[in-house]
Amino acid sequence: MSSKLMFYVLKRVLLALMTIWIVITVTFFVMHSVPGGPFVGEKAISKEAEAALKAKYGLDKPLLEQYVTYLKDIVTKFDFGPSLKLRGRQVINVIFDGMKTSAVLGGIAAACAAVLGICLGAVAALRRNKLIDKVIMVITTAFVSMPSFIMGSFLLIIFSVKLGWLPANGTTTSGLVLPVITLMLYPMAYITRLTRSSMLDVLGQDYIRTARAKGVSKSKIIFGHALKNSLIPVITYFGPMLAFIVTGSMVVEQIFAVPGIGREFISSITNRDYTMIMGTTIVLASLIVIMNLVSDLLYKAVDPRIEFD
Repeated sequence: MSSKLMFYVLKRVLLALMTIWIVITVTFFVMHSVPGGPFVGEKAISKEAEAALKAKYGLDKPLLEQYVTYLKDIVTKFDFGPSLKLRGRQVINVIFDGMKTSAVLGGIAAACAAVLGICLGAVAALRRNKLIDKVIMVITTAFVSMPSFIMGSFLLIIFSVKLGWLPANGTTTSGLVLPVITLMLYPMAYITRLTRSSMLDVLGQDYIRTARAKGVSKSKIIFGHALKNSLIPVITYFGPMLAFIVTGSMVVEQIFAVPGIGREFISSITNRDYTMIMGTTIVLASLIVIMNLVSDLLYKAVDPRIEFD
C-alpha cells in the first residue's frame, strides 16, 4: 500500500468518525428535545413508577451527563445500552438479530440489482434507439417512478393472494422472494439508466474510436474498455445503495412481515425507545460511511488513472 493511499484512507477514516459523532450528537439531543418520553404510553403508570423507571435507565440525570455516559459506553464497550421497551434485551443484540435477516435480504437484492442493471444498461447502450432500448427505458422509468410500498403491495396481491405461488410472510426462505424483488427493482432500474448513459458517453470517446480503427475486436472494446470505464458512476451509487437496502428496507419489511432491523427501527420510533433509535441510527450511518469509503477505493481498481488526494 502506497503512502498516498494510506494517508487517504487515514483521512477518510477520521472524517468517517467525525461524521458518525455528529450523527450521534444531533440524534441524541433532537430525540430528547421532543415532548413526551418512552414511558408515557405505559398503562396506568403512576408518577412514582415513571420516576423509578427513569432512574433505572439513567434518564433522570442531566442531559449532558447522559450524553457523555452514552458516548463513553459506545467508545469503550461498544454498548448501546438496554432497550427501554423490550425489557431484558440489549440493543446491540436486537440489532444483530435483525441484521441477520436484513443483511441477507439486502445483500441478495443489491447483488441482483447490480448484475441485472449493468447488463440491461449495457444492452440498451449498444442498441441505442432500437426497440429493445426503448422497452428497457420505459420499464426502468416505471420502476424508478413507483414507490416500494406500491410495488410490494402489488406483488403481494398478485403472487400471494391471487395466485398463491409465494407466502406473504417473510419469516421463511421462500417468503423472502417477494421482498428481494421489491427491494431490487428501484436500484436495478436506476443502475440500468446510469450504465446506459455512462456507456454511451464512453463509446463516444476518442480512444474507443482509435481502438476500432486499429482493428480491436468488438468484444474487447465493449468489455475491456467501454463497460469497465462506465462502471464508475455505478460504483458511486452502489455503496450507499447497499447500506440503505440493508438497513433502510423498513416499509418492505413491514409489508411482508420480515423480522429485520427495519421493523425494529419503526417500532422503536413508535414506542419512543431512545436507546433502540440511537443504536439503529448509528448502525445505518456507519454502514453508509463505510460503503462510501469502499466505493472510493474501488475507483482505483476500476480505473488506475485515478489519483487519491
